[in-house]
Formats: sequence, structure tokens, C-alpha cells
Amino acid sequence: MQDIYQQNITQGKVFIVGAGIGGVEFLTVRARDLISVAEVIISDALVDRTLLDLAPEKCDRIIAGKRGGQESIKQAEINQMLVDYCLQDKRVVRLKSGDPWIFGRSLPEILALQAANCEWEVVVGISSAIAAPMLAGIPLTEVESSSCFAVMTGHDLERLPWEAIAQIPTLVILMGTNNLGGLLEKLQGGRSGDTKIAIVRWCGRPEQQVWTGTLVDIQSKLPEGSLSPAVIVVGEVVKFHEQLSSSYGKSLENFEQSPEKEKLALQGKTILVTRAASQSSQFSDLLTSQGAEAIEMPTLAIAPPTSWEMLDRAIVDLASYDWLILTSANAVESFFGRLQRAGKDSRALHSLKVAVVGRKTAEVLANYGIAPDLVPTDFVADALVDAFLAISDRVLTGKKMLFPRVESGGREILVEQLQQHGAIVDAIPAYESGCPEVIDPVALAAIQNQRLDAIAFASSKTVKHFCQLLERTASTDTWKSWIAKAKIASIGPQTSKTCYELLGRVDCEAVEYTLDGLVTVIRESFR
Repeated sequence: MQDIYQQNITQGKVFIVGAGIGGVEFLTVRARDLISVAEVIISDALVDRTLLDLAPEKCDRIIAGKRGGQESIKQAEINQMLVDYCLQDKRVVRLKSGDPWIFGRSLPEILALQAANCEWEVVVGISSAIAAPMLAGIPLTEVESSSCFAVMTGHDLERLPWEAIAQIPTLVILMGTNNLGGLLEKLQGGRSGDTKIAIVRWCGRPEQQVWTGTLVDIQSKLPEGSLSPAVIVVGEVVKFHEQLSSSYGKSLENFEQSPEKEKLALQGKTILVTRAASQSSQFSDLLTSQGAEAIEMPTLAIAPPTSWEMLDRAIVDLASYDWLILTSANAVESFFGRLQRAGKDSRALHSLKVAVVGRKTAEVLANYGIAPDLVPTDFVADALVDAFLAISDRVLTGKKMLFPRVESGGREILVEQLQQHGAIVDAIPAYESGCPEVIDPVALAAIQNQRLDAIAFASSKTVKHFCQLLERTASTDTWKSWIAKAKIASIGPQTSKTCYELLGRVDCEAVEYTLDGLVTVIRESFR
């Protein structure tokens, strides 16, 4: 990362970055470092969402890719966005799946940047054209079976020179599964029907699948529904798949018989994660560590409150408070952000005690060098009242408490009960959590195709915004039919109440009201 800072980029610049085929492990070091200092990221739909979590908290994240024929930002609009942000002196990362030069539509964007005299740079990425065959145990240039290979797209079959293509030993075809019937017909026009073919779906991801066959029988071996994103490999080299991936298959077979199997209790399950975009990765990591495919659907957009005036005034008067109450990670970050803006640090809290709700809140608080004085045993705000009473001989009269919270209100029972016991509670706006403007296209496709085994909700607002987002795409009866087979998983009683109100059911509720507890109950629900 140091070399980026040494560049001292004082004016805007656009980095057209290859995101590779999956998570951080498939990024180049250069790409990772650029993402980590980006001010704006404009990402394709197929880019792994966990990569966006590498960006700074204040980085603007824009999903601009096209997915499954759904509505998307047009290329001309993307071009203009890149120019506009660059002219605002922003460090922009245009994140493209795979490599920018391999069917990445980079040229129109570069030409637009050049026309506006904007500085730009292309950063190489790992293309699925190379990675998918490798990860499927298919060597593209095995000396006796393949002297060369060609890479092509299956979008417009009539543009390709099929007579010449028939002479090439190995073919790698991207974006071809939606037109598979026509593609197989073209291939059989110049090749034998028993030519070997492989289809590799979601290469490099936990959910990677490989189907093999011949040009004649491959369609009979495929499941119904969309196979996208997938890479098709045609040629004799496909025969090596079974041999070169056999050791991997054996290791999985042994794993199935081992005591470690329980660690992958969610293998093959697809879980929708509904949280704020900046907070999804931790929960997703917990699910993927259990073998699940985690699809992230941001349902909370965290923003500043309408005004900082009340919080800033409270920070000036911190010495007058007895307690600081923090019930979310967002509240911690917002409070300490304003504290630092006022020229203060954690030492300003020396005269008051801190109460938190939840392990995650305590972990974020620890980043500022503070251990909470009070954490209720149950990870819900309502339990905080009992905890206060237990340590104060049930007397809270006159105790002044600062409670930075979401502007639209929350934890009303906590405020009311503390006030009923004589406490003076200043519930002050510290942030706002609204509904995102658009639904994530990858998440929507998974919902519409009924691929989900479970939907996880970590707060009442995620349930409300989930429903709001789907109401914008289809009628209530339609979108509810999309999720009819998916289990509804709730983190706790308040979230469950909202699930019953809006979704009509809850299939499993965490015993411990934490993300770990939510993963545990999801895992147990599939046993």
C-alpha cells in the first residue's frame, strides 16, 4: 500500500481494476491496495461483495453491473460517472470481474476518460477463462491434446468464424450457458458429437460445480434453471478433469467420514444475509466457515443524522453525565467520530461509565481502548434496565444518561423503563439507517430463482426494508411465493415479532441474540 501513498495522487484518477474470480485470495496485491484507499468504487454485479469490505468506511460503493437481464446502469452512464468523480479529484476504482481486458468493456470507459483528460490506469486481474479450467483440473495446453486454445463469448454466435474455430483444439467460452442450445448446434457443425465438453459454474467459490459430457449429451446432465456465471471448455483436454481433480474428490470423501464434518454443517446451503452493507462480511464469514454460500443483500443504508447539533452539545457537556449507553456498533462509531471531531479522545469519558448491548458493540468499543462497565447477560436492550437496577440497588433516580441512537428512533422500551425508575435519559440522534434505493441484483436473482435455503434477519429494520425492497419489484403474493421454501431465521424476540407481522412466520430464533447465535440456530435447523 505504501507505493500508492508515495504517488501522492492529489488529483482525481480512475483505476480500472480486475477483481479476479472471487474473494480476496484471488486479488492481485496491487488491486487489494487500491481498493483499500479508494474514495469511490464502481463495481460490476459479479464482483464478490466481500471485496468491497476492504474499502475505507467512507468510500462510496456503487453497483453498476448487469445481471440476469435485469435493469442496470447503462454503459454511457457509467462512463459519465467515472469522468464526473475523477473531475471531483476522487480516487476511483472501477472494479471489474475477472480481468478488465477480457470481455470487460473497458475501452468505452477509457475513451471517455481520455476525452475528458482524466488520468487512468488498468490493473490486471485473474480471468475466469484461465482460472475455471485450472480449478476444474483441465489443462488448456496439454502438449499432446492441445497445442493452443481460443477464448470467445457465447453472446452473439453469428459473429464468430465457426469454420476456423472448428480447427482449434481447445475452446474456452464465456457467457455461453444462456445460449447453450444454439452454441452446441454451431459446435457440432464442425466437430464430432462425442467431443468432450465441461461446464464450470462459480469457479473459485465454495459453490463451484463442474458438469462434463459430450456435445451430444451434456444438456441431459444439467440441472434446470440458469447456470450463469459459468465457463464452458470444449476439447480433448476435458478428459483430464476426473484424473486431476480425483485427489480433491477423495479428500472430500474422507472429510465426509471424519469428525470434522460438523464444521461444514451448512455445506450446499444458500443463505441470504440482510444487514448494512458495511457490516455484512462478519456474518457472511461465519456462514461460509460452515460451508454455506452467503449472498449479501444490504437492507440498511447508514447515514449521518439530519443534524449533529444535539450530539455535539452533549459531547461538550460530557462531564454532566453519569452513564453513556451504546446499543450498536453504528452508535459507537458515530459517537467517537464526533468526539474526535471535537478535538477529544477516550480520556473525555473518564468521569462517566459506559453500558453496552451486545458482544459486537463491546468489540467495536474496545477499538477505542474502552472496556464497558456494564453488559447485560442477554444481548437485548431491554435486559439493560435489569442490569442497571441490579448494580444500583434498584435506584436510578437522578442518574443522567447519554444515549446516542438512530435518528428515526429505537429502543423506546429501554428509554421509557429507565425514565420510570427516575433516570434522566438524553436520547440523541447519532446516525440514521434508511432503506437502500435499489435491491442488490445478485440477491434479487437468487430470490426470484428460489435458490435460498434460509433468510437471516439481525434486526427488525432489516425485515422491514427487505419487504420494502421486494415490494418495489413485484406484488406481495409474488415475492412471498419466491421465499416460501426458505427458512426465516431471526436473531431475537423483537426481530421475530416483526417477521411474524410482515412475513407471517419465523422458522428459527437464536437462543443467544448474537450473530454467532444466529449461525448456530440456522445450522441446527438443517439437521
